[in-house]
Amino acid sequence: MATAKTFNPDIKRIYIEGSDPSIQVPFNKITLTNKETLLVSTVEGPDVNAKELPKLRAPWISKRVDHKTQLELARENIITPEMEFIAIRESFKYGDDMAFSAEMVRQEVAKGHAVIPSNINHAETEPMIIGKKFSVKVNANIGASSVSSGFDEEIGKLRLALKHGADTVMDLSTGIDNIGALREAILRASPVPIGTVPIYETLDRAGGDPAKITWELFRDVITDQARQGVDYFTIHAGLLRELLPHAARRILGIVSRGGSVMASVMMRQNAQNLAYEHFDEIMEICAKYDVALSLGDGLRPGAIADACDKAQYGELEAIGKLALRCRERGVQCFIEGPGHVSLDKVYENQDLEDELCHEAPFYTLGPLVTDIAPGFDHITSAIGATNIAHRGTAMLCYVTPAEHLALPTPEDVKQGLITYKIAAHAADVAKGLPMSRLRDDALSRARNEFRWYDQFALSLDPQHAYSVWRAQMPDDCAHEPSFCSMCGPRFCPIRLNRRLKAEFNVK
Repeated sequence: MATAKTFNPDIKRIYIEGSDPSIQVPFNKITLTNKETLLVSTVEGPDVNAKELPKLRAPWISKRVDHKTQLELARENIITPEMEFIAIRESFKYGDDMAFSAEMVRQEVAKGHAVIPSNINHAETEPMIIGKKFSVKVNANIGASSVSSGFDEEIGKLRLALKHGADTVMDLSTGIDNIGALREAILRASPVPIGTVPIYETLDRAGGDPAKITWELFRDVITDQARQGVDYFTIHAGLLRELLPHAARRILGIVSRGGSVMASVMMRQNAQNLAYEHFDEIMEICAKYDVALSLGDGLRPGAIADACDKAQYGELEAIGKLALRCRERGVQCFIEGPGHVSLDKVYENQDLEDELCHEAPFYTLGPLVTDIAPGFDHITSAIGATNIAHRGTAMLCYVTPAEHLALPTPEDVKQGLITYKIAAHAADVAKGLPMSRLRDDALSRARNEFRWYDQFALSLDPQHAYSVWRAQMPDDCAHEPSFCSMCGPRFCPIRLNRRLKAEFNVK
């Protein structure tokens, strides 16, 4: 049998220019053996090895006299360069026609139905949008801890996540020295928005003791991270004290790390959620730097038996009220969702979020539709993710094979991302997004014509597809044989289908 070799598809980076020469939107141009070409968006940035990327948005930001948020500008009928960049990126994702206009982007942002995470101090970001009318996005989590990983490893995970298409990345680092320096390194090297959960660093600064967490300490962490350039914060402000008894009745109680910290602070201090109590001040910081708020689901279910209970839906209702306050203040926000939910309840979660949160973008972890597959929860969650994204969820948080078991390895990151890019794309096709099927159809034509190398070039992981195929093909076969090892030459249905076409004179 033949051994796998390196496969190098004909993929080149090109840029589509906007109305201003400073708007240069990157794409990967795939050229097939039949000279057909396809454009596919890329999030890897201009230099995959650079420790510091060019500040793409710096000239756009410098022209703004007062640093209003993208939401405020959209409401003033101003189309920003970020909005035009996004319109081009979304339109050319799988084709050559403008399917989205900058005006449509502006309208969706103005209504609060889409967000552009874009801290004014993270000028390296290539603008992206999170909203149900646009392509489904995927977030990847990385982060060092006191027992595993470090700076080089986390930057390596960032680059791996970008290589496999992560639209945003969350830095969930905890318990390490110089956490701010690590975050600075990630921000300067990242062309995609970076999110954090500020309560993690707050707990670190409190020496690991929730009883020592104060509003002033939390505020200082939020301010420091906003100044650095973090694009969105997960804030568990809807986890109210009156919901804790409902969580206590669950099998797994509170499984959110940030949610459990917030609950511990409330119980130890016999007080209401400090993020809820000081939400106006949090919005003030976010408005100053244009940090989007990801309103966290601290009470997301960690078991399908706990799903859709008074704790989860009570928090969602509280978050919906906070979302309205964000819109009034001009702060962009989106909503975090479950978690573990049986398949029959998946649509219910999206529909209720639309109702209670006024169609703010939904961002879900899965949901995982069964609890029995540790080591395979990237699959159990992708089933739920595909369904909820088809229903309207705007961004999916990837789940890796290590979920529930360990800190993800680089291979886990890759597997989780590819799985979730499949889920996101399947939802885009099901939603009927313009041109979403072009890549699928191009691959099908290549398959029909036995253009094996074109199939690999069009796949999400070309090298993997090539290696699987090549490993079982005989060494002495033709360069591109008109069969695979599954059926062989005598029983290949595609070869037999040519008789069908000939019979009915179909070309």
